[in-house]
Amino acid sequence: MAATKFKYKNITISGLPGCGSTTLLNMLKEELKLAGWRGFSGGEFMRAYAVEKGLFDDKDKIHHAATAYSNDFDRQVDMGMRQKLQSQSKWIIESWLSGFMAQGLTGVLKVLMTCSADAVRIDRIVNRDEITVAEAKKHIQDRYQTNLTKWQQMYHQEWQQWVVQAGKAKAEDPIDFWRPDLYDVVIDTFSHNQQQTVEIVLEQIYGYKKSAQASLKQDQ
Repeated sequence: MAATKFKYKNITISGLPGCGSTTLLNMLKEELKLAGWRGFSGGEFMRAYAVEKGLFDDKDKIHHAATAYSNDFDRQVDMGMRQKLQSQSKWIIESWLSGFMAQGLTGVLKVLMTCSADAVRIDRIVNRDEITVAEAKKHIQDRYQTNLTKWQQMYHQEWQQWVVQAGKAKAEDPIDFWRPDLYDVVIDTFSHNQQQTVEIVLEQIYGYKKSAQASLKQDQ
């Protein structure tokens, strides 16, 4: 069968903890692997690096903040993702900033994962990291604020160039890497289950409505 033609050459998945971005990455990797697509998780990569360098205890399930490693290394990984998206194809790249790193690039489907029910996000973190509700709430807020502050300082110039100068935000707007209008698709995982979420992305990639199971059969 002739090779499938895709509307986009790469996909990014962004979202705050508990919104389902890693789940979507894993499901898309499975659905699209026969068509040659590959996946990369920025969070998993950075976690492995932190463990290797002794910056993080692998027995601790709670995810660490971006301050665990240097700005230079953080930028090197982020810009490496941007280079992949710019020069290669059939990548599914998931990280907090992958959608921001794809700003201004052609052929990249930028997916933002959200969850309109905070209680659901917190429950997912509680089950994933095996912590209490109070710990999950504090961890989500602290990690978000820590990472945001670091990245606002690191990527102020890129924000001005990729977002403000491109007319996507005003100069006085706060730097918000997860503004919905910076993304092609925004999926609320409170109102969409896992299968529905995958099919929304597949529809964008193929250019028409197509179930996940149908995509597997066609690409075999």
